Amino acid sequence: MTSSMRIILVGPPGAGKGTQAKRLVERLGIPHISTGDMLRAARAAGTELGVRAGELMDKGQLVPDEVVIGIVEERINQEDAKTGFVLDGFPRTLPQARALDAALLRNSQPLDAVVQIDVDDKVLEHRVTGRRSDKDGNIYHTEFNPPPTGLEVIQRKDDTAEAIKSRLEKYWSETSPIIPFYEKKGIIKKIDGLRQPDEVTYDIIAALS
Repeated sequence: MTSSMRIILVGPPGAGKGTQAKRLVERLGIPHISTGDMLRAARAAGTELGVRAGELMDKGQLVPDEVVIGIVEERINQEDAKTGFVLDGFPRTLPQARALDAALLRNSQPLDAVVQIDVDDKVLEHRVTGRRSDKDGNIYHTEFNPPPTGLEVIQRKDDTAEAIKSRLEKYWSETSPIIPFYEKKGIIKKIDGLRQPDEVTYDIIAALS
């Protein structure tokens, strides 16, 4: 299987996109690109777009799509992304998907696949509300992967039952419309996210092959 792959991971919060992104990066030898990391890196590098994004974030304002797309375009043109990437957490809306598509075509880097990880909402609520993290950012689950005895862990504010319901509503109203957009291009790979992580990884690799 070639490692020259340009992939987007899409799915509701708690579907396991972050876990699978790390595994794909290790397997394919391509960078994991997340919008949060990109914005922070652009800001630290002092690029024109990074400075603009930083000013908006400092004011608690949303970074507009055209700035994010510009930063994505800068990132995919870096040397390590020339042979591919795994994009996670973006695009989040149909306008973003269309703008990203135009940016990729401008750079002759069309997408190879959009991996859609499907998980039932009720399962996601159970997954997310049981999630805990330590000070190093390692993720545990009270039932599936309990933290070691004595390790201090916290529950993130957006991992509560109320927060996950709000996040799911936002996903279905704002993000899920990008799926038909990519279906028309014939690059959607639907994956059953209810299986064990190793099985999900195997299914993704098989679908990409």
